[in-house]
Amino acid sequence: MTKPFSLQSVMNLAQHQNDSATRKLGQLNKQQHSAQQQLEMLRQYRRDYQMRLQESTQGGMAPAELRNFQEFINKLDEAIAQQFQTVEQSKVSTQVGRGEFDATRRKLKSFDTLRKRHVEEQKMVAEKSEQKSLDEHTGRLAARKMRNTEDSNR
Repeated sequence: MTKPFSLQSVMNLAQHQNDSATRKLGQLNKQQHSAQQQLEMLRQYRRDYQMRLQESTQGGMAPAELRNFQEFINKLDEAIAQQFQTVEQSKVSTQVGRGEFDATRRKLKSFDTLRKRHVEEQKMVAEKSEQKSLDEHTGRLAARKMRNTEDSNR
């Protein structure tokens, strides 16, 4: 009879941790991508608004209107700076998540290696037991055959 893998419950826990780390890393990657897209959108909006300002100034504009354009561009610059910080924080979080994922994956692979060794060991034990039974059976048949030969020679 083969013995069960004694670390199976620990391996199941490692699998669960790896699954959680995988989901978390996926979410972090998605958040980073989204933050990067928002940053690019703000940058594009600023470029577009800057072009509108240049076009408007060529045709002449009131000082109040110019001040409004400049204030809005300044607010866009602030939003871009904040979003850039969000992107950078997101990158750090994603790297931490990747590290956690890598650690759980290594741990799971280690347990899987131990499980495979256990399975191979159990196969060898079963094969030895089967060979022993076969040898015993063969030995009994040979002994019976010898007795039968001796009995017929008498």
